[in-house]
Amino acid sequence: MGTTILIVDDNGGFRAWARVLLESAGYTIAGEAADGASALAAALASPPEVMLLDVQLPDTDGFEVARRLCAERSGVAVVLTSTRDALDYGPRLGSCGARGFVPKDALSAEALAAVLAGDEDLGRAGST
Repeated sequence: MGTTILIVDDNGGFRAWARVLLESAGYTIAGEAADGASALAAALASPPEVMLLDVQLPDTDGFEVARRLCAERSGVAVVLTSTRDALDYGPRLGSCGARGFVPKDALSAEALAAVLAGDEDLGRAGST
């Protein structure tokens, strides 16, 4: 069984695409959530190893979800994602407890593995 991942994004199409992409690379999708409250509830009830977390959610932002999750479950590796560039978020990326960032258009099993292994600097994974 591969690393378990909870995919959090308000876009159902992105969640479906990420699921197929990551499952085909051997990751196990533990679940999906469309907002921050559902993500926190799912992660606290059955903690995944990784949370792939959209920065912009309808009820709160991914930075707050990451902060709260890291305070409750420090063992969950949070990887933020967005359609925007990491540079748009400045120091918030480094202060929320997330392991790293992968732009949505650069998401791949290899990019995720690099962030999880610490091979990418926070805020730079996939950035140009």
